[in-house]
Amino acid sequence: MNSLRDEIRFLFSGQGMPYEKVCIMVAMVITLFMSVILNGNFAKDAKVVIIDLDNSAYTRELTNRIEATEYMKVAAVINTAVDPKELFYQDRAVAVVYFPRGLEKDRYTGVATNIGVFYDNTNTAQTSNIKEALNEIVGLDNAAAQGDVGSTNDTIRGQLSLASRNLFNPHDSKDNGETLGFLFFFGSMFFTFATIGMIPRLRLSHQLDKILLEGTPWDLVVRILPYGGCLLVSWVLGLAVLRVWGDLSFSGSFLTFLFIQVFYILVTGMLSLFFGWTAANPGIASSRMILFIPGGFILGGMTGPTTFLASWVVSLSHIFPLTWEYHFQRDIIARGAGLGDIAQTFGAFLVYIGIVAILFCARFYASRKALPRKQRLEKQKQEQLAKLAASAAESVQ
Repeated sequence: MNSLRDEIRFLFSGQGMPYEKVCIMVAMVITLFMSVILNGNFAKDAKVVIIDLDNSAYTRELTNRIEATEYMKVAAVINTAVDPKELFYQDRAVAVVYFPRGLEKDRYTGVATNIGVFYDNTNTAQTSNIKEALNEIVGLDNAAAQGDVGSTNDTIRGQLSLASRNLFNPHDSKDNGETLGFLFFFGSMFFTFATIGMIPRLRLSHQLDKILLEGTPWDLVVRILPYGGCLLVSWVLGLAVLRVWGDLSFSGSFLTFLFIQVFYILVTGMLSLFFGWTAANPGIASSRMILFIPGGFILGGMTGPTTFLASWVVSLSHIFPLTWEYHFQRDIIARGAGLGDIAQTFGAFLVYIGIVAILFCARFYASRKALPRKQRLEKQKQEQLAKLAASAAESVQ
């Protein structure tokens, strides 16, 4: 019973992780917040790009049918030959539909012809509804060609068919999907565990006051570099194992990917220091990891396709650093994009880093401004304790 009382007293003392608060907060986030965000279970208005080389009334009619489905939204119609792979960069499309020249003529003369479809298979679940909808459109068109308008009768043999191709991960390899997602998630999580208690540790060792008075925010940020170096080495090692031992397809430039990671480690480290700033000790700071790491894993497109999420949820997910990491993973590793191909995403990421840096600097200088008052209060407290000690000593004498 004494052990139980001691542990209960420690639990509510504030000296460790505030589990009594964390457990309730996690339950509320999962049951309320996440149930709203993850309520979609099908692709809605997934972006589709159409390469229309026929540019006929018939292909425009097919385009309108695609736009009319609840699963797809036509993001662009291109009338010139383009490499379909380039249209997937920066998540601009989930599928690319290719209408060849002479499609209208072949349709009305009864000549067998194909519509090409290229699917982004970086997440194997995101195109299931699109495939179903496109097959239905082709089935209805073939039925109409045979005079059975409005039917999807499988016995009707039409001349139009889909020629589909899964890009980037055609064999549905887990090494190119979930395994990569877990590698970056757990790496980021333990990097945060290693750095989020840094400010409380410096405060307890009385080093933080000196840095605030004499240093700059960079004096704190530079301290994450050894941890960032370890994280980068671990990721390189993990990718090497997946490439040599597994079946990882690394399509892009390895140097480009490493270049991006420097910025990712920097911003994740600043967020780690920012969220751990006010914690009383490193143990309490560790529990704050859930505020900015798991959200990117859940909403960044690795655990489930972003096409299942509402547009506002996809936009909101960019407050989490892992969301950006998964953007770059899909573009560079899976799709083979170069830095120029993802310039728009990288530019937005730099803006995100700038906002985080401003918040971090504001926290630093606000703490510097409040430090003299804090030091005066501590000095007064010490003087009072000294007086009490002196009074107690005189009473004993």
